[in-house]
Amino acid sequence: MTSSAWQKSSYSAANNQCVEVRTAEGLIELRESDDGDVIVRTTPTKFAKFLQGAKAGEFDHFADPAN
Repeated sequence: MTSSAWQKSSYSAANNQCVEVRTAEGLIELRESDDGDVIVRTTPTKFAKFLQGAKAGEFDHFADPAN
């Protein structure tokens, strides 16, 4: 299996509770650093669309406890 090293967001600083991402066999893999056994896999296209949506605020309502 060909894969790159796990990378975490620069926003995480020294905090170990963050989302990590890497490429593996043409897919994108994501995991939480504090629960590394659970890995979510997706295509680069779907991941790019997710990132576009997150940057556009499409998921902000999930962070609102009133919803």
